[in-house]
Amino acid sequence: MTKPIEHFLSDYQPLPFAITTVDLTFELDPEATIVTSVMRFESAQAGQSISLDGQDLTLVSLSLDGVALSAADYALSETGLRFTAPKPVFELTVVTEIAPQANTELEGLYRSGGNYCTQCEAEGFRRITYFPDRPDLLAVYTTRIVAPKEGNRFLLANGDLVEQGEVNATHHFAVWHDPFPKPSYLFALVAGYLERIRDTFVTRSGRTITLDLFVEPQNKDQCDHAMASLKKAMAWDERRFGLEYDLDTYMIVAVDDFNMGAMENKGLNIFNSKFVLARPDTATDTDFEGIESVIAHEYFHNWTGNRVTCRDWFQLTLKEGLTVFRDQLFTADMLSPATKRIEDVKRLRSHQFVEDAGPMAHPIQPQSYIEMNNFYTLTVYEKGAEVVRLYHTLLGEEGFQKGMRLYFERFDGQAVTVQDFRQAMADANDVDLSAMHQWYVQAGTPRVQVETRYHPETQQLTLFWTQSNPKSDSQPPLPIPVGLKLWYPDGQPAPMQPLAECREALLETEKGPVFLLDRHQQTLVFEGLTQKPVVSMLRDFSAPVILSTEQSDEALSRLARFDDDPFVRWESIQTLALKTLMAAVDAVQADDTPVILQPAYEQGVAEVLAQVSLDKGLKALALTLPDLDYVCEQYDPVPVDAIWQAYQKVEQRLAERFESDWRALFDQLDESVPYAYDAQAIARRKLKQVCLHYLSCLPDGPDVASQLFDQAGNMTDTLAALQALNHYPQRAQPMQAFYERWRHEPLVLDKWFALQARSRHGDAIDNVRALLAHPDFHYQTPNRVRSVLGVFARQNFFGFHASDGRGYRLLGEQIQKLDRINPQIAARLTAPLTQWRRLAPPRNTAMQGVLTDLLAQERLSSDVYEIVSKSLAPV
Repeated sequence: MTKPIEHFLSDYQPLPFAITTVDLTFELDPEATIVTSVMRFESAQAGQSISLDGQDLTLVSLSLDGVALSAADYALSETGLRFTAPKPVFELTVVTEIAPQANTELEGLYRSGGNYCTQCEAEGFRRITYFPDRPDLLAVYTTRIVAPKEGNRFLLANGDLVEQGEVNATHHFAVWHDPFPKPSYLFALVAGYLERIRDTFVTRSGRTITLDLFVEPQNKDQCDHAMASLKKAMAWDERRFGLEYDLDTYMIVAVDDFNMGAMENKGLNIFNSKFVLARPDTATDTDFEGIESVIAHEYFHNWTGNRVTCRDWFQLTLKEGLTVFRDQLFTADMLSPATKRIEDVKRLRSHQFVEDAGPMAHPIQPQSYIEMNNFYTLTVYEKGAEVVRLYHTLLGEEGFQKGMRLYFERFDGQAVTVQDFRQAMADANDVDLSAMHQWYVQAGTPRVQVETRYHPETQQLTLFWTQSNPKSDSQPPLPIPVGLKLWYPDGQPAPMQPLAECREALLETEKGPVFLLDRHQQTLVFEGLTQKPVVSMLRDFSAPVILSTEQSDEALSRLARFDDDPFVRWESIQTLALKTLMAAVDAVQADDTPVILQPAYEQGVAEVLAQVSLDKGLKALALTLPDLDYVCEQYDPVPVDAIWQAYQKVEQRLAERFESDWRALFDQLDESVPYAYDAQAIARRKLKQVCLHYLSCLPDGPDVASQLFDQAGNMTDTLAALQALNHYPQRAQPMQAFYERWRHEPLVLDKWFALQARSRHGDAIDNVRALLAHPDFHYQTPNRVRSVLGVFARQNFFGFHASDGRGYRLLGEQIQKLDRINPQIAARLTAPLTQWRRLAPPRNTAMQGVLTDLLAQERLSSDVYEIVSKSLAPV
């Protein structure tokens, strides 16, 4: 195969011309849609060669200022066309033909389920028409859509509707105009037989915004939560950031076949239906929260992404990291700040840290890429959000908001860089933030090590700090804010009096003292301490780092018991749990050593269970063992079998040791009350699920789960019961009953597929192959593919890591098949295979072999090629 081209940030050059307006006409047809694009070029140079991107297009005609061009007037290739500018200002008309029905890659304009839909980020617009498909070209778009009336009830595009009517007896049209200049990746079009749910929102300035939610007719009764979430997000963004919506109409369309979660196209957001549709009987608490969060995220993009956009795709975290941070703040305000923060940290450490340690590790501002779709990653999004949070920590809420206001004042309507954002923050607060640049360009997870020494004779505590980064050891140090607090052993706060020479490094912030570690090695000394204190560190997870300390089990137990920072309390008991799990791994490897609960951890669990006043959401998180992925991160190579056995044994010991507590708490929480989506109700159900999980490890656990399944009044409880039954023979009857009831609800059926892909009952690989052959499995539907292959590879530790390598080979076969259908989905499924170097033989060689076979394919997309080739490259 031809090696794909690698793109570098250092090669960026601005366009030597502008396109100020784009007038598009779509004559929709499943097999042959005709697209006419009229572009007004300005600031060009006569005789200048101009390149337009294009992919999988049939060029019908090309004309310049109304004069048709012949084939001799331009050069056409597989990636675009080139022509010569005749003068500084001119009009180019391009007519192309595309086949939406045949577009299984779901990029550009495609047709699925009878509806037309677009996805243009990152580089999908070039599949619609020839155009400079890059984010720094902003133009004003007007879109005319012509389509048969039958099957196309609504014709939608960006902006506001300015005209609509009949073309003839069989066809109608609609014209949409977006007055705000935007890049091509924000273009959107939808047409189909949809139902509309309409509401309004009155802005703080008194404008009435029409809110339209479009879904397939059978889903009309599952939209209330999405609409309520949108209105909450609009009100919150006005209240917290002073940002008001700018168009007269805001539209959301839910589609079943979508590669991403959602897309923030200006005025016309297109969503994966997973993040729109919900009723208590069809969606879990996690689904409800996901909908609220993603609806908000895409709405917040109207300013952080649309009004101010990216100069180039290397700046992706400029909009995504910032907007993830904003949606995290929103969810925290809507539900529980403490629980939200811990859940975000769990996701970061269990998944993004793994990405940081692997062959696809990259900075939040990548310096090169082969396929841009591969960089919509946890690093760019979640780690990017943590870097934005650093600004908020260092500047405080008021300073951060000052920076945001200046950012919008300077750059509204422009395509800019992460440096522009950083400079706005710095200038608004009159501080030097140049050191923050290192957070954007260093790959890998920073490691912070601290040693503590208490000197009773001088009543001083010395903290010796070291920062390092295995992926970027030669790089300058990062500015790392570390939240700190000192406690005396009796739970009373200890004074924090740094020596004079250390005072500048200890910052007073809204969340308490923060130590700024900005050198490779640094010392911090506190005085006036009459006893050796317990040190509370990295409070509120103040930086995305791995912290190594010498804290004893006794100190961790005290922090778990009385620290006033929820993250530190949770982290302390999680550290004790991790110690127990790692000791269990040693015991399993020793073969003749019994697995036990470490005394400090056992005591910690008992104390958490006994704390009646502790928030139930925090209690649920504290009583849950660390994720398997996080446990694996502690080892190199990863002892797969020992970790798996140890994890199961520790779960079993917890179930048996606290059996009476799990039963009593489960019975207390198992109340038949109407479903409510609020922080308290969610926390109750979450804790109830934890109890059920441990009860399921006991002999009568399946009976308890079966009873819950029969009595459940909402999908959260129903799915919890099925998860508890999932690895036992008793699963057969309820699984069949669930299927029969929900087989016609695609999103609910995805849950059914996912449960079975995760199951350890029977032969996991044979089970997955049976699911792939099931009549309701469709390779063209990303959600269904993710529910089987994505869940199997990421959540079925037992099956995926089968010692004979069958799990790896199964995934490799499916990636190869999917690469011909939808390369984006195939590439995302490849990620679990990239960890082969961290496994011991024979698993590492088996996984490496699968990657080698993929790379040897004669036809391999650039999406999959990039991940596989980087995974196999010599270290």
